[in-house]
Amino acid sequence: MASMFASPRTVEEIFKDHSARRTALVRALTIEADEVYIQCDPEKENLCLYGHPTESWEVTLPAEEVPPELPEPALGINFARDGMSRKDWLSLVAVHSDCWLLSMAFYFGARLNRNERKRLFSMINDLPTLFEIVTGRKPVEDKPSAESGSKSKNNTKRAVDGQARSNSKLNDVEDEDEHGDTICGSCEGNYNADEFWIGCDICERWYHGKCVKITPAKAESIKQYKCPSCSTKKTRH
Repeated sequence: MASMFASPRTVEEIFKDHSARRTALVRALTIEADEVYIQCDPEKENLCLYGHPTESWEVTLPAEEVPPELPEPALGINFARDGMSRKDWLSLVAVHSDCWLLSMAFYFGARLNRNERKRLFSMINDLPTLFEIVTGRKPVEDKPSAESGSKSKNNTKRAVDGQARSNSKLNDVEDEDEHGDTICGSCEGNYNADEFWIGCDICERWYHGKCVKITPAKAESIKQYKCPSCSTKKTRH
């Protein structure tokens, strides 16, 4: 269905558009699910469930143009309505709606650069999915925290194989998007999950292992790592 609104271009604009459409679909599949269920009559033609940037939803026929101007929601959701339980049907529509919301966001974000796309996905991923809400896996009121995109390094040493080491103990691997803005304190290169990184336990800066001549094997035996800068600082008396 063609949009009457200007296409969002920045990460913030795209996320705002995504959030508004998502809000509409959350309402459609929860507190207004009875109305959606009634409108999705299997006797009608192929129907789609749309969420609009005005936070309104609509059950209607798909766009006529081929290919459509914008990504389209799942087609013919009404045909499956009477073939399964209401709960399962709503869950199915929720899954397809989640896919549609992501396709819309990344359609608008096609011209974003790599870091912007990562930031957009991180913002979207902080929200519970429609499927989680409909099935009760996440409460509707869940909101992304203000600190959700921040780095939580916690003196973690990263290895090439993706394992994290801290004080010689294995920890869970952090998501790469949490380190998207991390740069090497030596060469100022951007973070890459395929390379070994080590964090200074004093200044908390991060370094390529190759830049500070630390290998993954050597890092295993280091209880507290001091970067070259911190190692050369003299203790004040």
